[in-house]
Amino acid sequence: MAPAQKTVMIIEDEPDAAEMFAEMMRVNGFRVLKMFASAPAIPMISQEKPDVIILDIMMPDISGLEVLRYMRREPELASIPVIVVSAKSMPGDIKNGIEAGASMYLTKPVGFIELKEAVQKVLLP
Repeated sequence: MAPAQKTVMIIEDEPDAAEMFAEMMRVNGFRVLKMFASAPAIPMISQEKPDVIILDIMMPDISGLEVLRYMRREPELASIPVIVVSAKSMPGDIKNGIEAGASMYLTKPVGFIELKEAVQKVLLP
């Protein structure tokens, strides 16, 4: 029996980047959910409980860091791995992302192999 398909949620306000990440994940056999804003993503995370989330920090409505902090406070969402993918690449930005609860922090531009490996790493039992 084939293993159940894992779901990745991509929260990224830039449609081209979101689609690129989505395509990278589809090629690897993931079911993909795309969200272009943080506010609607929050109830969707609770509803779908994806296996992994790829999250941008700089969003038009609520910062990705706020989404991350919210998730880490919610018991049923706290264990979902979150890979932050952001253009914010200063050491302080990365530190903020990790402190907010990111499983991994990647800086843009992110390559196919890099993203695939990050997702595989956070999904390991």
